[in-house]
Amino acid sequence: MADLLKGKVALVTGGGSGIGKATSIIFAREGAKVMVADVNDEAAERTKAEIIARGGEAAAIRVDVSNEADAEAMVEATVEAFGGLHVAFNNAGIEGLIAPTHEYPVRDWQRIIDINLTGVWLGMRYQIAWMREHGGGAIVNNASILGLVGFENTPGYTAAKHGVIGLTKTAALENAKHGIRVNAVCPGFIETPLVMERGVEAGRHPEVYEELKRLHPMGRLGQPEEIGEAVVWLASSAASFVTGHALAVDGGYLAR
Repeated sequence: MADLLKGKVALVTGGGSGIGKATSIIFAREGAKVMVADVNDEAAERTKAEIIARGGEAAAIRVDVSNEADAEAMVEATVEAFGGLHVAFNNAGIEGLIAPTHEYPVRDWQRIIDINLTGVWLGMRYQIAWMREHGGGAIVNNASILGLVGFENTPGYTAAKHGVIGLTKTAALENAKHGIRVNAVCPGFIETPLVMERGVEAGRHPEVYEELKRLHPMGRLGQPEEIGEAVVWLASSAASFVTGHALAVDGGYLAR
């Protein structure tokens, strides 16, 4: 692929690491000017610097996606920096506590819903409002295979990701006639800090890593870039007749 997003402006939340960083770099490779948003401003700046070093255009902003003022400000900052907003990837999320449903602490439940679900809604709220007034655009939300199936001891994460898919479909229906496509990507287990260092901590526990590999018929975990390539396709005109879809990129996980 080349120049799939030429002349476009893209916004990526959680762009400082993992899938968000990989997608930001791929967006820039495909010709987009990229606003990298992350709660970790140093990480966002590093992604920005890498894009610029590769010859792309990028800016960075610190954003807490669960904060309404931040969600509005990141759209305004993107438009101010690059003159518009054509593509948004609502990717920021946390892994949440690993615990059974009946023992899940209320505080931890609320935090993961605030970031992984409400954060996506807040982002779309301001992204869609701007796009409706300026000719449309494309939005991709990062859900998960756990937005399509259950997974033991992850009630908060699984509920939030199921919510992201429902929210994606609803927004797609509402905006199809306004030139805005809204889709979700559903990664399998990917070698990111969320999986390898936090959450199930697969990088610290070889037996967990091997078990996760066995859950995928391809016999491995995915790479962030593999998700980024799918996101770029969904965001581009190559997917012009695709909206309201939850695209699994999962090494066959859901085919079992």
